[in-house]
Amino acid sequence: MHFSQIIGHQETKGLLINSVRQNHVAHAQLFLGQEGSANLALALAYATYINCEDRQPDDSCGTCNSCVKMNKLVHPDFNFVMPVTSTKSITKDVLSQKFLTEWREFVLANPYQGLNEWMQHIGAENKQGNISKEESRQLVKLVSLKAFEGDYKIVLIWLPELMHHTAANALLKLLEEPPVKTLFLLVSQSAEKLLATITSRTQIVQVRAFTEEEVISYLQEKHGLDNTAAYQVAQLAEGSLNAATKLTSEVSSDYFTFFTDWMRNCYSYKFEKVVDASEEFQKLGRENQKNFLLYALNLFRKVMLYGVDESLIAYLPPNELDFVQKFSKLITENNADKLAQELNEAHYHIERNANPKMVFVDSSIQIAQYLRNAS
Repeated sequence: MHFSQIIGHQETKGLLINSVRQNHVAHAQLFLGQEGSANLALALAYATYINCEDRQPDDSCGTCNSCVKMNKLVHPDFNFVMPVTSTKSITKDVLSQKFLTEWREFVLANPYQGLNEWMQHIGAENKQGNISKEESRQLVKLVSLKAFEGDYKIVLIWLPELMHHTAANALLKLLEEPPVKTLFLLVSQSAEKLLATITSRTQIVQVRAFTEEEVISYLQEKHGLDNTAAYQVAQLAEGSLNAATKLTSEVSSDYFTFFTDWMRNCYSYKFEKVVDASEEFQKLGRENQKNFLLYALNLFRKVMLYGVDESLIAYLPPNELDFVQKFSKLITENNADKLAQELNEAHYHIERNANPKMVFVDSSIQIAQYLRNAS
C-alpha cells in the first residue's frame, strides 16, 4: 500500500512521512478511526514507507525489493496479528499466522473492510473473533527475532481492542520494554475498549472519516458510479468506504428527485400524487426504502443547517443547493423537530416490516401538516 493509493488525508500523510524523514518514529503508534476509515490503509502505507529502500519526498518508491514484497504483504519483517476463530479448516491452535493467506487476500482486495467481513471471509459463520491468550506467546516470539531485511521489524495489530486480557498484558509488557528496532502499529476502531495503560504508551494517529467528496471520488474511481449515484451513496455512507462499497449494490433510485417531488406534493396537499408515490415507494424494496429515508434525513439535516448558517454546509451539488435554499424557508424552530421525528419514525416502522404504502401515506399527511404550519 502506498500513500498515493489513499484518497485525501494529506494532513495525516504529511505527519507520517515527516516522522520518518526526521527520524522521529515512535515505537508504538495507535491508528484510531471508525470502521471504513483509512486507519488500516494509512498504517500499511506507513510501514511500506518506513522500510522503503528509495524513499521519495511524498511516498515510497514502489519498485525496490522491499516495496515489491510489501505490496504483496509478504515482507519477512512485517508481521500481522488479527482477531481469528476456529473454522472448518482450522479447528485447533487458532493463531493469526494460520490465517495469513486469507488475511492477505482480504486486505489486498479492500483495506477498508470491517470485522464482520473478515469473519465471513475466513468462514467463521456466527462465531466471534478475538486475539486469544495463546497469541501472546506468538507475539513475544515474533519480536524476539531481529529484522531480516529492513531497518525495522514491524508488528501490525488489527483491532487490538479484541485482545484477551492475557494477550493485552503481554503487549503492554512489550510496549513498556520495547525490543530494539521493533515498531508496533495498532489499528483500532474503539480506543475506549483498550487498556488505558496501552493507550498511554502509544502515539495516537487520529484518522478522520472520509469526506463526502472523498467518498464520491472513491466510488467513481473504484466502482464506476456516475455523479448522481455516487453522491447519493456518499450521503448514506457517513464517511465509511466500507459502508459505501456495500451500498453501491443497494442504491438503485434517484432519491433526490423522489424526495423533492414528495415534499412538494405534501406542501401542496396533492394527496392523489402522494398515493401514486406510495406505489413507487413500495416498489423500491425494503433496503432501498430504508436507504431513501436515511437519505431524506440527511438532506433534511442540511436544510436545517442551511437555515441556521449556510457556511455550515461544506458541499452541495447545484440542484440540491437550489432546493435547500428554497426549502429552508419552510423549516422553523416550530416544525423542524417534528419533521425529523416523523422521518425517523417512518424508518423505524419500515425496519420492522410495516406496510410501506401505509407508512408512506401516513408520514406524508403528518409532514404536510407540519410544512403548512411552520409559524
